[in-house]
Amino acid sequence: MAEKDFYQILGVSKSASADEIKRAYRKLALQYHPDRNKSKDAAEKFKEVTKAYEVLSDSQKRQTYDQFGSAAFDPSTSSGPFGQARTGRYGPFSYTYTTSGGPSEFDFGGFSDPFEIFEQFFGGASPFGARQRRPVYSLAIDFMEAVLGTTKKVTIDGKTQTIKIPAGVDDNSRIRFGDYDVVINVAPHRKFHREGYDIVSEHEISFAQAALGDVISVETVDGLVKLRVPSGTQPGTVFRLRGKGVPHVRGSGKGDHYARIKIVIPKNLTSRQKDLLRQFEEEKRSKSWF
Repeated sequence: MAEKDFYQILGVSKSASADEIKRAYRKLALQYHPDRNKSKDAAEKFKEVTKAYEVLSDSQKRQTYDQFGSAAFDPSTSSGPFGQARTGRYGPFSYTYTTSGGPSEFDFGGFSDPFEIFEQFFGGASPFGARQRRPVYSLAIDFMEAVLGTTKKVTIDGKTQTIKIPAGVDDNSRIRFGDYDVVINVAPHRKFHREGYDIVSEHEISFAQAALGDVISVETVDGLVKLRVPSGTQPGTVFRLRGKGVPHVRGSGKGDHYARIKIVIPKNLTSRQKDLLRQFEEEKRSKSWF
C-alpha cells in the first residue's frame, strides 16, 4: 500500500507556509495524542502527523520530500543527514522518533519533542528525557490582554513574581521566564475571532443601509473606527481595515481587521412598510435594476 502524502496527513496544501504547517501539526497532535484520544487508531494517527511534520517543517527535508517522496526518509535506509530512528514505548503506546543527527534540534511545533505535549497538557513525563528540561507552567489570560500585553503576578515554588506578557501573544505561545517556560492560554472573545495577527468580526446592517450605503462604527482592538459601506453592499462582503489588528510580537507592524457584513432582514413590518416593499419589487421587475 502506498504511503499517505505528508501534506494530506497534515491537511495543508503543497504551497502551505511554515506557520500553516506548524499550526496544523499542533492541532492534530493534540487531537490524536493517545493520552487524550482513546480511539484505536489514535496512536497511529499521532505517529503519522509527527512524522509528516518532522519532514515538512524542515525546508531542506521538505525540498527532498517534494523531489523524492517519503522513501528518502525511511529509517531502514536513512543515514547521514537523514539521521537515525529511535524507538521505544510509553505506557501502551509505541513510538518511533527520527533524530536529525546534527547539532540543531527538530522543532515540534513549539514543543521540544512530540511527547512534551503530554507534559504540558496531561502532567506526565516525556519518553525522550535524556536531557534536563525546563519546568513548564500554564497561565490563563483574556483576549485583550493577549492583544495589548499585560503583567501578571505568578507564584512558583512559593515565590510570587511578576511576569510581563508582550503584546501580540497567541494561544499556546511560550514565554521563557527565568528558569521556567510559561505557556499562555488565551480565552476567546465574544466578538473577535483571531487568525494569526488578523482579527475578523461580523457586523449587522439593515437592508436599507446595504442598499443606500452608510457610515457605520466598527469595534476594533484599538477602539471604534468609522467604515463607509457603499450602496449595493451584498451579504458576506468583507472590508479590510489595514493595521487595526494584533501587534507583531517581534518587530514592528500590526495585522489587519476584517469586518464581515451581515444584512439583517426585519421580521415585523408595518402595513405601510410592506406596501413600500411591494412597490419597490414591482419597479425592480419593470426596470431590471439587478
